[in-house]
Amino acid sequence: MPTVIVIDVSLSMSEPIELPETGEVVTKQFLAVQGVNTLLDYLAANCKLEYVSVIAFSSLYERVVPFTRDFDSIKEKIQHLGEYSRTSIETALHGVNRMVLGEWGNSTPCQVVLVTDGNRGIGPLSLKDSLATAGQRDASAPFPLPFSFPGQLSVMCVAAPDCPDLRLSLPLYRRLAEAAGAGSTVHVPDAPLGLDSVREMFQKLAENNFSTFVGTLKCGNLSSRVILFPSPQAYHKETDFDVIKRSISNTIDICGFMEVVNVGSPMAVSRHLVLPHPTTKTEAVPADVNLEVDSDDESGVDEGKLASFCVLLHGALKVEGMAALCLLADDWFGLVCSWADGKKKSNLMLTVLEPGAGAVPWLGDLRRLGSAEGLPDAAPAFPVRPAEKRSYSQNCVAWIRQAGLQSDIQKILRHARKLPDKTQQFYKELNRVRRAAVSFGFVELLDGLAGVLERECTLLPGAAHPDCALQLTHAASVLRKPYSRDVKYNITPLRTKFVSGDNT
Repeated sequence: MPTVIVIDVSLSMSEPIELPETGEVVTKQFLAVQGVNTLLDYLAANCKLEYVSVIAFSSLYERVVPFTRDFDSIKEKIQHLGEYSRTSIETALHGVNRMVLGEWGNSTPCQVVLVTDGNRGIGPLSLKDSLATAGQRDASAPFPLPFSFPGQLSVMCVAAPDCPDLRLSLPLYRRLAEAAGAGSTVHVPDAPLGLDSVREMFQKLAENNFSTFVGTLKCGNLSSRVILFPSPQAYHKETDFDVIKRSISNTIDICGFMEVVNVGSPMAVSRHLVLPHPTTKTEAVPADVNLEVDSDDESGVDEGKLASFCVLLHGALKVEGMAALCLLADDWFGLVCSWADGKKKSNLMLTVLEPGAGAVPWLGDLRRLGSAEGLPDAAPAFPVRPAEKRSYSQNCVAWIRQAGLQSDIQKILRHARKLPDKTQQFYKELNRVRRAAVSFGFVELLDGLAGVLERECTLLPGAAHPDCALQLTHAASVLRKPYSRDVKYNITPLRTKFVSGDNT
């Protein structure tokens, strides 16, 4: 999950602060940089694959460091931040939106850490003015929150808890966090402003938002401690009649294996790299491995010489072209397979499916899958044909462009010109278009279609069958009736004394 650190470099960040630990006088910007370094140290130790970028802002914003995993280079760059003009939170958030959309798109979740001294700013770009006019924006100048991507905002206030200016600003920053949504929070030091309190504040943020998921990947008697990156989030979905909440268990049980071609590419909640958990010196070494370990060597046993089920599973799935179906929690499944990023290197990846046994429709009920032994070879196993008729297997109407609607109207008119031979086809297409218009709320189409049929009736040639004019007039009149707005109603042909082919 990429992270954007947004650092306030306005003039208020240069306010001198006397450290309670040593009595040394430093600036708020110095404390902010030390807090960011604490966060980077935590990421370097626990989230080495995390991409981090840094933005500095005052009345304008500047991308100081693009997305990178080189945390040392980030520490070096933020040591030389300057001091600029007034604070404009809205400008900084606009910059975050542009940078993340340009780099990752609108579907990648991102963490946004806003580091400021709690100053509201002044003038039309102040936080108070931005929040007051947030609901009055038009499409040309929208408010930057909620983010254009799945994002969580964490506001880090480098200010004394009893600061009068912070007390006035805190309600505004909490409103800003509410506008961002997704569990966004505002953090304030628990103790008097100093180096230790700021570091502790950033350490709590790191432990809450960047904690590593460590679990056990298990298949029968084989198991391995693994790390999932990025850490999976709890599933929460509100439906019309229910609220679905799920959390991944610490034990991921593999239920069975199937070919990747049968799995396809199902809809997924999230995807995570499955990495072996680093071994320690206290772990047991297999008896058949003869290792000589130097007592002075702090690295312990060479990890490359220890058996790992995670490595074994990755190699087997990659060679055999298989995927492992695993149980993440009660009635929640996932798929583990080998994934390559386009280069020579491949990784083990966990695809988290939607909760429920029907997350992959073409596989049927995942709880009823079993061994392929004993099944006839000629019988195709997948896809599983559902008992009920799916909506997408029917002849649905989709008017995405004008040409689609025009094509359906022309089809009705072609059948109308061949009445009475095409009476059944004419009314079938007419009812299909009428039902679609009512379902979409496009009732104006019915009056327009009635006018088209009446006009077609006046343009009939003299040699046309009399039943043609009668049916067109009947269809046009019924389309204008109120009961034709009912989806379940069907327009039926008008009974006449004429016989198909008779011109009398």
